[in-house]
Amino acid sequence: MNTFSWESSIHHDGSPIYLRFSGRLGDTAVFRLRLAADAPVSGVFLRTCPDGEQQITPLRDVGVQGVCRWWEGELPIRMLRTNYRFLLRAEDGTRWYSAGGVTRHYPTDANDFVVLANYHAPVWVRDAVFYQIFPDRFADGDPANNVRDGEYLYRGRPVVARHWDELPNRATGPIEFFGGDLQGIAQRLDYLTDLGVSALYLNPIFRAPSNHKYDVEDYTSIDPHLGGEEGLLTLRQALDDRAMNLVLDIVPNHCGVTHPWFVAAQADPRAPTAEFFTFRRHPDEYECWLDVPTLPKLNYRSVRLREVMYAGHDAIMRRWLRPPYRIDGWRIDVANMLGRLGPDNLGHKIGRGIRRAVKAEQPDAYLLGEHFFDGTPHLQGEELDATMNYQGFTFPIWRWLGGFEFNPQRPEADTRPIAVETVAAQWTAFRAAIPWQVATQQFNLLGSHDTPRIRTIVGDDLARVRVAMTLLFCYPGVPCVYYGDEIGLAGGGDPDCRRAMPWDEAKWDHDLRAFVQRLARLRRHAPALRWGGFQQLYAQGETIAFLREAPEERLIIVARRSDDGLRALPVRHGGLAEGTMLRELNTGATVTIRGGMLDISSLPATGAQIWRTEAPM
Repeated sequence: MNTFSWESSIHHDGSPIYLRFSGRLGDTAVFRLRLAADAPVSGVFLRTCPDGEQQITPLRDVGVQGVCRWWEGELPIRMLRTNYRFLLRAEDGTRWYSAGGVTRHYPTDANDFVVLANYHAPVWVRDAVFYQIFPDRFADGDPANNVRDGEYLYRGRPVVARHWDELPNRATGPIEFFGGDLQGIAQRLDYLTDLGVSALYLNPIFRAPSNHKYDVEDYTSIDPHLGGEEGLLTLRQALDDRAMNLVLDIVPNHCGVTHPWFVAAQADPRAPTAEFFTFRRHPDEYECWLDVPTLPKLNYRSVRLREVMYAGHDAIMRRWLRPPYRIDGWRIDVANMLGRLGPDNLGHKIGRGIRRAVKAEQPDAYLLGEHFFDGTPHLQGEELDATMNYQGFTFPIWRWLGGFEFNPQRPEADTRPIAVETVAAQWTAFRAAIPWQVATQQFNLLGSHDTPRIRTIVGDDLARVRVAMTLLFCYPGVPCVYYGDEIGLAGGGDPDCRRAMPWDEAKWDHDLRAFVQRLARLRRHAPALRWGGFQQLYAQGETIAFLREAPEERLIIVARRSDDGLRALPVRHGGLAEGTMLRELNTGATVTIRGGMLDISSLPATGAQIWRTEAPM
C-alpha cells in the first residue's frame, strides 16, 4: 500500500454503504467495516454501551471484494442514541477505531460513532444549495420603499441613502441604505435558479432601524423598507413557483432599544415586559449583547418570554412557519450566547425548547445556529439541525489558502498559513464530535455578512477561490454561497463585505460564475455528495484529497494549494482496485488505477479535481 499502513484502510461512517438502518427505534441496524484485503486482522467487534454497560458484539468476515475485506454485523437499536466503535484484533495487538480515528489505547466515548433513532432530519436539506442574501444589498425591486436621506435618526444620527454603485462606508456603517428589498430578490430568482441555487438564507427582515436589522423593533412585522408583508408574500410565491426553500434570520438573544418591550421596561420597572431584560441599575444599566447598548439582551429566566418567543401556540418562531408565509426554517443569531448570562446557563434548555416548538409546527423546518466556536454540544440531535460550520470547515480553509486569521490584531493570532495536515485534523475533530446524520446537514460556507469575502481572504488569487469553491460543494454538509462570491465580488470586513450586488454583467467574472454553476449542479445531482460517506485519503505537502462514496457513485476530490511535486495519489486504501477507470468531471480526462495510484499529473499547480469512477470496482 505504498507509504500507507493497513490502518489507513480501516473505514466506516454513517452513510448507506456502512450503516443500514431504517431510523426507527426498535429496528435492527447492520454495521459494516471496510479494510484492506491483506490487513493482518483476524477479528472485528462492535462495542456499544446499552443502558450504560459495555457490550461487545462480534462481526462476521463476509469476504473480499476487490482490494477490500468487509466485516458485518447486526444490532437491534433500543436507545434513541447509540454510541459505538470497533475493536480490531490484529497480529501485533488490538486497535480501537472510532469517528476520531485509530488508537491503540482504550478511548473515551467522546469520539464514538453515533446513530440516532426516531431522529427527523429536514429531508429537503440534503439536496439543497443555499445562497445567502443581505437584503438591503442584493436588488432594488421597488424604489418607492427605499429609505430617504435623513428620513429618521438612528442613535442620534440621520440615516443615509446610498447610490447602488457606491461602496459601503465604515463611518456610516449601519445607518446607510442602498435600497435592496424582497421584491428585488423575487425578481432575480431566475438568476439564482440558473446558478443552481435551491434555497435562500436571508439576513433579518423584521422591522428595525438599522440596515442589518439585528436590532429588532418588531418580530411580528416585516420592515416596510424591505417590502413589508406584501414583499414577503411576493417572494414566497415566486419561490414556490421554482420549488425553492426559504430560511429567515431571527434574533432571540437580544432586541433593539426601540422595541416596545424594552421601551416599556425602561420606563417602568414594574411593566409586564420588565422581566424580559436584566437591569443592573434601572433604567440605564442593563445587560446587552457584547456591551452594545442598542442591543439589550433578553432574559430567558422569564417563562413568559419563552412563551412569546417560541413555546406558545402563537409564538413568534411558530407564526412565520404557518401560511401564508410558510418559511422553511430559522437561522438563530448568536446561538452560542442564547439563554446564557453569568451563572444562568439555560442554553441547552432553550435550545431543546425551540426544537420541540418548531418541529411541532413544521417537522421539516431547518434549525440553523450561528456559532463561531465549538457548536458540537448543540448538534447531538436534541437542539439544532446544524450550525454555520466556521470552525469545522470554513476557518481551516481560510488559514490554509490565505493564512487568514479572523481577528489578526489579537495577541494570540497566527497569520501564517497552516499545514494541510492541520486542515484535515480540524475537519476530523468537528465531524467526529457529532452524529453522522447531523454532519451531513451542517451549513458550510466560505464567508458571510460577518466576514471578509473569500476572494479578499486569498489575496485575489482566483485559482485559490476555485479550490475553496470545490471544497465547499464537495465536503459533507450543505453548501452556501454568499451573494456575489460567484462573480468574484471582493470585500474586506464589515461593512465592506456587504457591498451592493453588481448587476452590470461587464463587472462579473463569468468564468468563475460558470465554474460555481457546474459545482452547484453537480452537488444537486451527485448521490455521493448528497448522501455519500467521507474518507480522508491524503493530507501531505500542499495536497488534500478525500473520497465521497454512495452505493450509486464514487468521487475522489483532490485540492492543491501550490505545486508540491505530487504526481500520483495513493488510493488503494480507499478501496479502489487495480484497473479502475476514473473520469475527471471538469476536463473529461480519464485515468486508470495502476499500482494503487491515481495519476494526478494534470492537476494545476493551484487547483482542484473531481474524479468519478467509471468502471465497476
